[in-house]
Amino acid sequence: MSTSSQGSSNRNSNSRTSLKPSPNLKSKPTQRRNTTTTATSAAPKDHTTVPGRVRVAVRLRPRNAEESVADADFADCVELQPELKRLKLRKNNWDGETYEFDEVLTEFASQKRVYEVVARPVVESVLDGYNGTIMAYGQTGTGKTYTLGRLGEEDTAARGIMVRAMEDIFANVSLETDSVSVSYLQLYMETIQDLLDPANDNIAIAEDPKTGDVSLPGATLVEIRDQQSFIELLSLGEAHRFAANTKMNTESSRSHAILMVHVKRSVKGRDASHSSENGNHPHMVKSLKPLIVRKAKLVIVDLAGSERIDKSGSEGHMLEEAKSINLSLSALGKCINSLAENSAHVPIRDSKLTRLLRDSFGARTSLVITIGPSPRHRAETASTIMFGQRAMKVENMIKLKEEFDYKSLSRRLDIELDKLIMEHERQQKAFEDEIERLATEAHHRISEAERNYADSLEKERSKYQKDYMESIKKLEEKFVMNQRKNEDSRIKSSSEVIPGVSAEEMADLKKMLQKETLLRKAAEGETNNWKIQVAELKQSEASAKSEISKLHKMLEDEAHQKEKLEGEIAILQSQLLQLSLEADETRRHLDGGGFDKEVGGRDSLTSQIKHQQQVSGNGAKPSIAKLFEQVGLQKILSLLESEDADVRIHAVKVVANLAAEETNQGKIVEAGGLTSLLTLLKTTEDETIHRVAAGAIANLAMNESNQELIMAQGGISLLSMTAANADDPQTLRMVAGAIANLCGNDKLQTELRGEGGIKALLGMVRCRHPDVHAQVARGIANFAKCESRASSQGIKSGRSFLIEDGALSWIVQNANNEASSIRRHIELALCHLAQHEANARDMIKGGALWELVRISRECSRDDIKTLAHRTLASSPAFQAEMRRLRLSH
Repeated sequence: MSTSSQGSSNRNSNSRTSLKPSPNLKSKPTQRRNTTTTATSAAPKDHTTVPGRVRVAVRLRPRNAEESVADADFADCVELQPELKRLKLRKNNWDGETYEFDEVLTEFASQKRVYEVVARPVVESVLDGYNGTIMAYGQTGTGKTYTLGRLGEEDTAARGIMVRAMEDIFANVSLETDSVSVSYLQLYMETIQDLLDPANDNIAIAEDPKTGDVSLPGATLVEIRDQQSFIELLSLGEAHRFAANTKMNTESSRSHAILMVHVKRSVKGRDASHSSENGNHPHMVKSLKPLIVRKAKLVIVDLAGSERIDKSGSEGHMLEEAKSINLSLSALGKCINSLAENSAHVPIRDSKLTRLLRDSFGARTSLVITIGPSPRHRAETASTIMFGQRAMKVENMIKLKEEFDYKSLSRRLDIELDKLIMEHERQQKAFEDEIERLATEAHHRISEAERNYADSLEKERSKYQKDYMESIKKLEEKFVMNQRKNEDSRIKSSSEVIPGVSAEEMADLKKMLQKETLLRKAAEGETNNWKIQVAELKQSEASAKSEISKLHKMLEDEAHQKEKLEGEIAILQSQLLQLSLEADETRRHLDGGGFDKEVGGRDSLTSQIKHQQQVSGNGAKPSIAKLFEQVGLQKILSLLESEDADVRIHAVKVVANLAAEETNQGKIVEAGGLTSLLTLLKTTEDETIHRVAAGAIANLAMNESNQELIMAQGGISLLSMTAANADDPQTLRMVAGAIANLCGNDKLQTELRGEGGIKALLGMVRCRHPDVHAQVARGIANFAKCESRASSQGIKSGRSFLIEDGALSWIVQNANNEASSIRRHIELALCHLAQHEANARDMIKGGALWELVRISRECSRDDIKTLAHRTLASSPAFQAEMRRLRLSH
């Protein structure tokens, strides 16, 4: 077999192990040899700790040239049934024992197939922030190193798990924000040696007396940037690994090889970009929260093969090597047995191998056991198979490792502060120039208006004064003339007594008097017109003065606006400084051991501060509640309409946290929060916003009045559309939870079905994630319960909507699901559907009767078991079919 290798560095590795009986490790109940439960091991992203089981695959090596000759007349000692995931170990030609594994790989399985079923789930888990371990165990010469460490330089199809795992890691990380580092070690004769630095041949294991964490301070850690560098490091390590020629294997590994890959990924800010120094900055500060860094470790262990001395022919120093290998493998087997049996004591100190692998079963773990077909080695093959069976019983709790990147936040704050200062200076200069320009322009306009007004006023005054004097002069002349005429009239009137004055002359005098009176009235009217014109001139003068006052007021408003902007900039600078100080204080607190455990699941600085307050016991209010009190719900909801995607994400997270408390739900709905959340589902394409908004809607949908509002505003259609476009299991889980809550309302059954709620639930089962299936099952159970109640009250008749929409086949398929959260809801749904006789015929045809009988016999919950028994006994159709099939319940 070929050996495996890795790279060098000038940094130290800190490997943590936990192969010990802790709360993170559980043992499954003892099973019969031929039955093994298969568990899924997807890593959810919204939980810091998830359960998992060691997954075991068995791989059969084809016969080699020696076995083809020596065992030509004998059949293989094993028979594989890959489609059933079973292996049969023959005792003789007619008897054998059957074992089940998570995967069974024949001698024809390709290296790619082995990687896909054994290693890829672990690598994906490491990329999500969980530690992962891949081990190969088996008799010497069965293909462990070929499976793990083959470089594939001559044939790319022959690449092993190490090379393919690194290819996947490089394909999913960003070299700008992420880092990948490797260490490569071997355990030889109970000494830990560095394959990248052969001079470093006795590395000590350090243990923390408080936490029990294990590290290798002296190991070389190399940061690599591309696949070619990694292959070169593997080749370097392979050259330094111990190997020997034995009767069992021409290149037998004499040491355990351990490859450690450390992956550091930035969760937030991967695509964030800053504007240039001289560019416009549309928002003062986009996000002042630190980046969340996920650190995970992938450990690939190529265990040396176990061997029998009489078969391998080892002598002298090789004999001592074989003894050391067998002793360390025996110690590993004892630890596996103790973990499988949930023993109070796990003998991890019996060997350096078990001390090094202390945390291998506290991570996402896959074990591939390699066996040969030769009947001469049946005992060794049986021992390997039993090791794999025991390993399958080990359960563990896998933790997500996250931390805040405060150094990056500090750098970002410095950059943002410098940009804000420069932007403020530019705006200040532009503002001052604009004020000066406006003041100059206003001064010129005022001066010109004053000059024009004075000139026009003087002209009008002169004109009116001239006209007035002329009118006065004419009036005086007319007055004098009238006086004269009046004198003449009096003289003539006196001629009536004076001889010589005729009557005609008296008539003329009267006409002249009347004409004079009319002329006087016309002069008075003209004088009034001139007075009106003078008043209009005065009014235009007052209007000009008012315009001048408005211009002065505009200048004063501009000055006030300038002072307000300067005040806001000063406040922002103060907040930035305060946040920087809080970040430094938090970093010092973290460095000093302020946290007893890692904080995960919330990627915000607010949650971090909240956790610190709870640990310190100072009794401060949670940050979300304090934010609610200080800012106000209406302002928080207004941020949901922000153009900045980052602001919208944080705002919807705050609303979701508030909606988780029943006391806040009524306030959120009254303030229009429900409408805003539904609008987000319709208008945005960001899946993070979809996930958090759907979770908030699910919380609000727990209230009956809110359920009717959701339906009235087209909530089912929006949730269905979100589910159809989503790929993230957590988004689908939130949407399914919201629809499941709506399914529990008796009044909304027909409307919910009419708007596609049931089909949306069934469409989400395309996601294989058990949490999504659990929410779908809960929604179906709620809907079936409401239908059963409506049928018993005579409100509904005919077949169930669930059966009409095709849900029965999925219900029957998952009635005996391994996940209790899915199985319990499906069993309840079957019982509720069976209570209505109109559904009996379809259920019998769809195979539901068999599941009802099983539930009435084997269900772990007595209430469901009793309900199934009572339902079967009360249904004539079920009773008739059971008599025909000769079934009892």
